[in-house]
Order: sequence, then structure tokens, then C-alpha cells
Amino acid sequence: MSTTGKVGGERVYHGRIISVDLDEVRFPDGSVGKLEMIRHPGASAVVPLLGDPSEDPEVLLIRQYRYAAEGYLYEIPAGRLDPGETPATCARRELQEETGYTAERVEQLFTMFTTPGFTDETIHLFVATGLVAGEAHREADEFMELVPTRLSVALDMIRQGQIQDAKTALALLYTAAFRMRSA
Repeated sequence: MSTTGKVGGERVYHGRIISVDLDEVRFPDGSVGKLEMIRHPGASAVVPLLGDPSEDPEVLLIRQYRYAAEGYLYEIPAGRLDPGETPATCARRELQEETGYTAERVEQLFTMFTTPGFTDETIHLFVATGLVAGEAHREADEFMELVPTRLSVALDMIRQGQIQDAKTALALLYTAAFRMRSA
């Protein structure tokens, strides 16, 4: 069998957030084909917990307008990595910018691929505790409101289809299933 991976290609678009490449790829069976790939620098997202994590803490959810979703979504704070920025620094920055809160502790949960069928974007998921209120510094195109929600209620919102953002649902479920047991 031949080695898999990129054997050629070209960049067809470069924008502020993403780039699009038309890659020539060798597949596991040795054949070669073309794939459109969206390139993204990666992001971090954080589950901010208020209160005792061993109880039913509040999660600082955000209700944010998303053009692609044609409306508002419930999300956890998240954002794109700046050049040279570590995922943990990005998580702390996004928490402060979007909610106004800072955290005593930010611990990584895991890293996920968002949609590996067409993008290389990964999101590094974190949990933040020991929160201290402050002032938010949102970007001009961020339309959001802070919605503190008990973790148990947020889990019901996932079950009822009210939380439709994948990173948020997965991070909350992971936190409830694995982090809360060890708290």
C-alpha cells in the first residue's frame, strides 16, 4: 500500500478566519483524488462553573446570535486562537472577553475535531472554576447575553434540543459525566 496524505494542491481562498485549499490526496487504497479543505487556526472553548463543582453548579452559558444558524444559539465561551497563543491562554481570554469573568483554575478537558470531513479545525475544551466577576470586552460583531444556568438544567436543554451547538453539548456532557465525578 502507498502512504496516505497530501501529494499536491493549491490554496483557492484566504480570508480573515479561514482558508480553502483544493488538496490532491493519496487515499489508503493508493488511489488519488481531490478534496476541498477548510483550514482553520483552531479554537478554545471553556465551561465556566460558578459554585461548588461537586454540587449542581451554574454554567455561564451565552445566548449568541449566529448568522449561519439563522438565529440565537446557547453556547459556552469560545474563540479562535491568536497566532502564537496557547489553547489555555485563549480559553482564559475568551472567558474574560465574553463573560467578564476570570478564573483561578482552567483545566483542559480534551481536544476535538469539529467536522473532519471538510475542515482541519480543532477546538480545545476546558473547564474553568474559581470564577471572579469583571467586565466583558466583546467584539463588535458579537451579539450575546450571559445566561447563568444550573448544569442539570443545561443537560435537560441538550436533551430537549435547546442546545444545538456541538462543542457546547459535548463539553457539558463531558463535564457532567467525567469531571463532576472527580470533583
